Amino acid sequence: MSTAATAPPAAAIVKLDPASARTKWITAFAMMTLPGLGTAAAAWFLWQGLYTTTDLVLFAVMYFVHMAGITVGFHRYLAHKAFKTSRFFEGALMIAGSMGGQGPIMYWVTTHRRHHRFSDREGDPHSPNLAGDGPVARLRGLWYAHMPWMLSDESSSWSFWAPDVLRDRRLFFYHRTYQLWMAAGLVLPALIAFAVERTPMALLTGFVFGGLARMFLANQAAWCVGSLSHMIGGRPFDNGDRSANNWPVAVFTFGEGLQNNHHAFPGSYRHAVRRWEPDLSGWLLTALGRTRVVWDLRQPDAKTIAERRTRGPRAAAAQPDRGAAAGSEGSRTAA
Repeated sequence: MSTAATAPPAAAIVKLDPASARTKWITAFAMMTLPGLGTAAAAWFLWQGLYTTTDLVLFAVMYFVHMAGITVGFHRYLAHKAFKTSRFFEGALMIAGSMGGQGPIMYWVTTHRRHHRFSDREGDPHSPNLAGDGPVARLRGLWYAHMPWMLSDESSSWSFWAPDVLRDRRLFFYHRTYQLWMAAGLVLPALIAFAVERTPMALLTGFVFGGLARMFLANQAAWCVGSLSHMIGGRPFDNGDRSANNWPVAVFTFGEGLQNNHHAFPGSYRHAVRRWEPDLSGWLLTALGRTRVVWDLRQPDAKTIAERRTRGPRAAAAQPDRGAAAGSEGSRTAA
């Protein structure tokens, strides 16, 4: 396939003007570094014994809210339309995902759909496999795909990649109020810690453990999906890219590290295709489906999975450009 045939259309990627590029760079750099400073503070508090059980519980609970919001809300619901739900639960997912600090809804969805369309090829915003051959080039590509790609002066076109979200006033409300929800994700654990412990120190440790440290560690795990899980792991499906099933990443990201499975069936609410594969978000959605909190859950049947193993990358190459309907293989189920 020629380069011209695989190059992104001109309308798909926007070159930012200098002022917008500078704002994006500063914002992304702050989100990559400030939570890291909070994590260093959390490590010091742990070393000095300046923490409580409340701090550890807040870290765990907020990690769960953060990761579920991103994996279930932003990814499987919004980017891939893998299930349907009520307005109330949709709002809860959008708020939880925004608390993760990975960017507003439009940024997240357009970047992700573009990644699927050009996975590990020209146009992929965060592939670790485009830096060249050799160990040094591979390490450089791995590092770029983990974080520095966010500093790029490019942006994925909203109208090209996510016209469905752009038209939805309810969803766009959560995009416009992203900063509010992200700040709430930092302030809320501090207030809860103070309410429980009744000490000024609890405000600080709650903010550090449930806010900054949680954000840093959860996002480091999430960014491993685009870096490590496109370089290291098993590949039961030939998707025409380097997506891989990386189990350690999958454990910490609630199933997102099963990238090879996901790129084979991007529209499936489950990333696991075998019962023993770690996919906490898929298990959670199955339970929510049984209680009718979510419905119309999409997943491939056993026959489709077996056929996909032998079909190679042809199905992946045939995905629509905008990604909204990607992964339509399989059926809907009530779980």
